[in-house]
Amino acid sequence: MADIFEIQETNRMIDEANLDVRTITMGISLLDCASDDLSRTCGKIADKVRSKAGSLVRTGDEIAQEFGIPVVNKRVSVTPVSLIGAGCCRSPEDYVKIAHALDEAAADIGINFLGGYSALVSKGMTQADRMLIDSIPQALSETAIICSSVNVGSTRTGIDMDAVKLLGETIKETAYLTREADSIGCAKLVVFCNAPDDNPFMAGAFHGVTEADTVINVGVSGPGVVKRAIEERGAGDFGQLCELVKRTAFKITRVGQLVAQEASRRLNVPFGIIDLSLAPTPAVGDSVADILEAMGLEKAGAPGTTAALALLNDQVKKGGIMASSYVGGLSGAFIPVSEDQEMINSVKAGAMSLEKLEAMTCVCSVGLDMIAIPGDTPASTISGIIADEMAIGMINQKTTAVRLIPVYGKKAGDTAVFGGLLGYAPVMQVNPFSCRDFIERGGRIPAPVHSFKN
Repeated sequence: MADIFEIQETNRMIDEANLDVRTITMGISLLDCASDDLSRTCGKIADKVRSKAGSLVRTGDEIAQEFGIPVVNKRVSVTPVSLIGAGCCRSPEDYVKIAHALDEAAADIGINFLGGYSALVSKGMTQADRMLIDSIPQALSETAIICSSVNVGSTRTGIDMDAVKLLGETIKETAYLTREADSIGCAKLVVFCNAPDDNPFMAGAFHGVTEADTVINVGVSGPGVVKRAIEERGAGDFGQLCELVKRTAFKITRVGQLVAQEASRRLNVPFGIIDLSLAPTPAVGDSVADILEAMGLEKAGAPGTTAALALLNDQVKKGGIMASSYVGGLSGAFIPVSEDQEMINSVKAGAMSLEKLEAMTCVCSVGLDMIAIPGDTPASTISGIIADEMAIGMINQKTTAVRLIPVYGKKAGDTAVFGGLLGYAPVMQVNPFSCRDFIERGGRIPAPVHSFKN
């Protein structure tokens, strides 16, 4: 039972430091919706999403009102759609019809995003996988709520470089088709290495085939709470700083645990995991970069930034796993440029470069996230950036991801505006030297030797 001090402290975290439950995400298996008829498959998919998640938004709002805990997003993730459409889709356009069916069902139930327009191709692509990837630009340009992801690598299998090459081209085409809105379609497309089956955060969420028929996963977020704790208490040496971050992460996670269990009970859906990720927003004071600066850095990106982020990420995990028995998803500190106001400021000040962000991804979740780059960046260069990030994930046995936005018609120094939680971003400079011949080799980068543990 929480005592009055704990209740008052939680209220202060909500009122003064932007503590919230970032998302309640219902995972829904669509395996029983597959058939050899496209119209029947689309109908079964839409019906299942509506029936399983029809009360998700209302339930989330009721919990927020009753407990006084903001629940920012209510979302759905589904089985990777390339698997569901394999028996009935004969062309990329057929997959787009499934995207429309999902988008209409998502709009009907009022959720923010639906993830799972996805393919898992870390060792190779089936014909269905290839068709889904080919359909992504059209699907994302014609829908409002659908999010897409493709897992192109893993520690166990290596990196499918044919898929990496194809995704560079796919991102460019998506940018062009959504050029009237600063290429926002690319903000709904993530490329993964070691993608988890239970991630509640968009745009990379999908419902893995190892999951139950339906499940509730919750993502908590409280970068402002951590920053405020460090500023108020000074935190002394590194040992004291670690203890403070760990204790704060414990408190944040307990809030998420409460909401997750209550949502599970009310929806009569099994509780899956709590994702511990510190996910920033464009709101002032709700920034991971602010935490790093509160630790003593003049600007995020200064020497010491990677070490500070490693400390933060590790202590968040240590505190969180003591607060919940079921921790999963990504569980770390996100460093998206467009969604973190102080990260934006660091880029504008020249303290943060694309290369420094890549170095930081070695020690945190998830990767190069929501980064605007010049619209004329070649597809091969985008593929090269993806390959670098996938290699970090593969070698370090961790999840890494890339969400790049080549903003059509804009150059380095311009600003791209996406709105809402997606925020805005300065367009960052990209290394001008070519990797085209490297990407054109094709094939697969093999798994590292430490993957063979059986």
